[in-house]
Amino acid sequence: MYSTCLFCNESLGTNEAIEHFPVGRRLAFDAGKGRLWVVCRRCERWNLTPLEERWEAIEACEREFRATKLRVSTDEIGLARLKEGLELVRIGAPQRPEMAAWRYGDQFGRRRRRYYALAAGGVAVLGTVIVAGPGLGLVSAGAVQPLIQLANAGRAAYRSRKVIGVTGPDGATLPTRLEDLDRVRLSVEQDAFVLHMPVRRKQGTAWWRYDNQRTMVDLTGEPAIRAAGALLPHLNRQGGSARDVQRAVEYLEEAESPDKLFHAAAVAVRKASADTLFTPRQRDLLKHLPTAGRLALEMASHEETERRALEGELHILEAAWRDAEEIAGIADNLFVPESVESELARLKRERDEGRA
Repeated sequence: MYSTCLFCNESLGTNEAIEHFPVGRRLAFDAGKGRLWVVCRRCERWNLTPLEERWEAIEACEREFRATKLRVSTDEIGLARLKEGLELVRIGAPQRPEMAAWRYGDQFGRRRRRYYALAAGGVAVLGTVIVAGPGLGLVSAGAVQPLIQLANAGRAAYRSRKVIGVTGPDGATLPTRLEDLDRVRLSVEQDAFVLHMPVRRKQGTAWWRYDNQRTMVDLTGEPAIRAAGALLPHLNRQGGSARDVQRAVEYLEEAESPDKLFHAAAVAVRKASADTLFTPRQRDLLKHLPTAGRLALEMASHEETERRALEGELHILEAAWRDAEEIAGIADNLFVPESVESELARLKRERDEGRA
């Protein structure tokens, strides 16, 4: 049973209300189609469960939903909060725009609010330090610039260490860094869309040792869509307004398939970056695509993963989830000094020797 979000690698939490499925603090279920999702409370992404036990869990969710009076609903979608704190989202047969508003409106809206809140908080703190710091004796006037440089250095260090794992065509994990996302390109070659992704190959067995040289890996078709599903949430960290989400849904409706949507996006990226101000290396960058277009690609990549899982290719979802668990383990140990790891290993050896 998986416990980590497939998309942001954070813990999905636990519940005591659904005996057959104790994972998650918000569960979404569709009894008619036999689908069960765990909604990550951090990134609001819906994690489709490939577990055989989901039928018993869906039945339990249905019983709990009907038993509670603390619920709100439309004709096709309902939300209930149990006394234990678990939230249940019951899906009927909604139209795509209504379903998209529930699935993506929360996550994109929350990202947008979080981004602006952090930006406003940073500006407020910086303003306080600059204006009131010298007067209150907290910092000297000459120390403000070094503090700003220190904050920028900390941000750069985090972006250089944050690992994003993408499953390649051969099943191997392709690691890239947060700082490399601005180099992701989407182009059209021989009438097919190609995702150009910078990868830093791992050197040795230590989790922190990655080659400083970036290698561009070209992906197309389903592997490119799956890779985009892992990268786009970070590129779309600013989220989107309700209008952006509505326009993104319209793009999905207009496209006949994810392949055609990505192909159209590649053409749009080429047009958006065709300005002479851009150097050849700056053209075809995915970040040049308007917000609604990037949100539409994220939606499409998410739904394509689910479609393949529901068609019986559960090994794809399982592999992606295992990658999420692996990356979560890396993130947990990201800033742990080597001395601590060595001391833990020594203590474990002493414990094992004592048992022997």
